[in-house]
Amino acid sequence: MAQYSADVDGVFVALADPTRRRVIRRLGQGSTSVGELAAEFPITLPSFMKHVRTLESNGLIRTVKTGRVRTCVLNRERLELVDNWLAEQRRIWEDRTDRLERFVTTEEQVEES
Repeated sequence: MAQYSADVDGVFVALADPTRRRVIRRLGQGSTSVGELAAEFPITLPSFMKHVRTLESNGLIRTVKTGRVRTCVLNRERLELVDNWLAEQRRIWEDRTDRLERFVTTEEQVEES
């Protein structure tokens, strides 16, 4: 459970930055080289590489080097952590609102009697 929490935390930290979210969105369209990807952002290559390393260290992307070209590939499976976490939160809140609804309707029925 602690590892799951650390993994989810890392993914959310990586996704907290708008540049990194744009990288993820772009890689959702398909793999591309770091150079082509970096050209889409108004920052220096060393700054961009920090974003790439953050995404890679949190498992959201993989990079593969072929010769002199480093290609970024989206790891869609890692995004399932976010989906699973959100589904878990949704279940928790739905259960709570269901309990609140039962409480309110029970109280209303008692008052009507």
